[in-house]
Amino acid sequence: MIDPATIPDSGAAFPGMTLADAARALLERQKEEWALCRKGYATLSTVRSRTFDFDGFIIKAQFNPGRLTSSAAKVDEKSIRERPCFLCAKNLPPDQRGFRVEGEYRFLCNPFPVFPEHFTIPHLDHRPQRIIPSLTSFLTLARDLSPGYLVAYNGPRCGASAPDHMHLQAGVRGFIPFERELSELGPTRQETLRARGDLSVFSLSRYLRSLIVLQSGSRSMLEGGFQDIYETCAEVLQEVDEEPMMNLLSWHEDGVWTLAMFARSKHRPSFFYEEGERKILLSPAAVDMGGVCTLPLEQDLHKISREQVMQIFTEISLDEEVFRRLKSEITRRMGR
Repeated sequence: MIDPATIPDSGAAFPGMTLADAARALLERQKEEWALCRKGYATLSTVRSRTFDFDGFIIKAQFNPGRLTSSAAKVDEKSIRERPCFLCAKNLPPDQRGFRVEGEYRFLCNPFPVFPEHFTIPHLDHRPQRIIPSLTSFLTLARDLSPGYLVAYNGPRCGASAPDHMHLQAGVRGFIPFERELSELGPTRQETLRARGDLSVFSLSRYLRSLIVLQSGSRSMLEGGFQDIYETCAEVLQEVDEEPMMNLLSWHEDGVWTLAMFARSKHRPSFFYEEGERKILLSPAAVDMGGVCTLPLEQDLHKISREQVMQIFTEISLDEEVFRRLKSEITRRMGR
């Protein structure tokens, strides 16, 4: 059992290091000292994948047996209420170590990695998964972990296996195809929603996902722009009482933040609920939306098809007409 009051901050845990350096040092230490973490990273050597080519971009399907518990997690209210929260300090494994960041988060190694280097960053308090109260920390971590890592957020109905406990994730950059594709497709498929001052907002056409990207060198401008988009999503999607469904990815490079929002309409695709051969155990989260679909069952890697990948993303993304209305309202609200 870990007492949150005893968790050192990053400077005390790894003096003289940047946050990115401290993350790497923590991971190496945990792989040496924590058997579950060591086993999880050994499992990555068994990962196999298939790549599906689309119109200028790819989607990878990746068999990763270590992700079975997360992909199949029961996230209904009854199941959550009846299980102990695995992100609360009192329930962490005895060998798990971490350090405090942003004053109110603990930085932990994820023992069931998707990324080659994968971290979970839960809040010290048990509070619901909501991005707006944590937006400043989210963007600050993206900056402080640069240039080697990006930060991810999964909405409570969009792949978060602990929707009752606020947490972020971080992973090594270069793993998700979306990073490269954003720079490659941007010049030809960019639909500008706002391009005034130090804030650029745009979407990508023909990308199979409902994607809105914000870029700025000013954190305050980025926060204000995202708040506007968040509120617009709540109105257009009629999610006034719940957080609009979304996954977020963010990184900081050359003094500029990139914040990508994948707007969602559905938690899990219909294949998740099928029986027999029709069933595909896939519960998409931020990594999946970025182009790496994680399949914990080997049989699903063999049987999934390009057409099924298209159907999955079509189902969980916004309807084209709804997304068109959302973009139009964002442009009207923020001004071009």
